[in-house]
Amino acid sequence: MSSHSFSAHSADEDSRNESIKIYVNGELLPKQEAVVSVYDSGFMLGDGIWEGLRVYEGKIAFLDDHLDRLYESAKVLDFELDLSREEMTKALYDTLAENGMTHDAHLRLMVTRGRKKHPFQDPRLSIYGPTTVIIAEHSKPSAKVLENGMSLFTVHVVRGQPNSQDPKLNSHSKLNCITALTHAQKAGADEALMLDPHGFVATCNSTNFFIVRKGEVWTSTGKYCMNGITRQKVIDLCKANGITVHEKEFSLFEVYGADEAFVTGTFGGQTPVVKVDGRPIGDGKPGPMVKRIRELYKALATRK
Repeated sequence: MSSHSFSAHSADEDSRNESIKIYVNGELLPKQEAVVSVYDSGFMLGDGIWEGLRVYEGKIAFLDDHLDRLYESAKVLDFELDLSREEMTKALYDTLAENGMTHDAHLRLMVTRGRKKHPFQDPRLSIYGPTTVIIAEHSKPSAKVLENGMSLFTVHVVRGQPNSQDPKLNSHSKLNCITALTHAQKAGADEALMLDPHGFVATCNSTNFFIVRKGEVWTSTGKYCMNGITRQKVIDLCKANGITVHEKEFSLFEVYGADEAFVTGTFGGQTPVVKVDGRPIGDGKPGPMVKRIRELYKALATRK
């Protein structure tokens, strides 16, 4: 295991999270009482979808983008959410209000196909309607990770073709990514760098991956990675601020020789990567480009 155990989701501990209320199908319940059935399709089969959301200064950042992805994912899995977008938005903000959260908070919104009549795969057995859960936590990204950066290890577990399990689908079934992360941790790194079926760099196990070369920002084509909302915001910010950005195929050759690297995700925004496969990236410290992009992203996320 890595000696410092950093990750893009490392957060400072907050004792207030022991007394949070969690939304379960319209009820706000104490943490210890917030449970779902063992017959739930999400527990039983990973048959569900989720979104991670971040709260800045009283506002859920990029909420419309997240809801677009959630409702599109439900259509892909062929089940209807029982809450409209307006009702889902109200449930999210009600959960925040119940917990007194207005800043440095993280929401995990989960919707499964729901409780099953019998413990089998057939989706028609989910006859009770979807299960909706919202967990809101006081959560601030670790300053140590932002200051020191984290390490990646390239694993043999690939992000597959969309006709296997489409990586764009933010499903409850994350075994592909968990297996990748386990391999990376066993190798002494913080997180996994995953390749596509052709050997080009695709993504990380829970975040999207970027490199910086000669003042230009590179990321993968997007064919074999989560269609990350933070990823797209970074691409858009680069284009709007005169930073050359490429979505392209590239290999580990370009990664090892990069000036900087970073990952993107809703929780941490942009997290510096200082080492890949034991090789320092650039001078082995977070660089100026990721700092600049973090500032641009913060301004965008907190815009009223």
